[in-house]
Amino acid sequence: MERLMSVGYLHEFIYHRGVVTMRKSINRFLPVACVGLFLFAGCANQDVIRKDEGVAPAVAKTETTAAPKTNPENGAQQTPPGNGLFKNAQKAAAADLEKELEKIYFDYDSSTLSETARLTLEKDSVVLKKNPRTKIRVEGHCDERGSDEYNLALGERRAQAAVRYLTSLGISAERLSTISYGKEKPAIHGHDEAAWAKNRRDEFAVTD
Repeated sequence: MERLMSVGYLHEFIYHRGVVTMRKSINRFLPVACVGLFLFAGCANQDVIRKDEGVAPAVAKTETTAAPKTNPENGAQQTPPGNGLFKNAQKAAAADLEKELEKIYFDYDSSTLSETARLTLEKDSVVLKKNPRTKIRVEGHCDERGSDEYNLALGERRAQAAVRYLTSLGISAERLSTISYGKEKPAIHGHDEAAWAKNRRDEFAVTD
């Protein structure tokens, strides 16, 4: 009986000693395990951050309009070639139209339209109707005789006479404007009737 008690006590002692030893081992290992987990978590976080750093945010593409080029020599802006060609074509078309529009002539000190002038304006109206968007400036001129003020007024009356007749032929008045140059721009430089007859006139210029 005493032997059994001794054996039982021995087993209980061994079991208790083992539990105590295990607890001590766990208590010793637990801080080390916590440090290891913390270091592992930190490394994993750094890996994630490094992977994320390689992904650049998407940048939206924006369309840009080509600015006029600048001449490096004088800093002036250069007109794009396409615009220059378009303007040249416009100038050429305007010049061709002005050649089609015939001048009209007046008698001395008169703004009355002659029969010949009326026929010429009728031809001009046909040309203008074929170019309905074109605007015209009627320019009145005089010969060298008379004062500057008088000839400016006479040139304006001659231009207005042409405008009135063109509007009666169906040309919109909004397309027509007038100016008087008086005797400032003679067509022919001379001091005889041949030169004066060519200077008493209306000319037509394309403005738009």
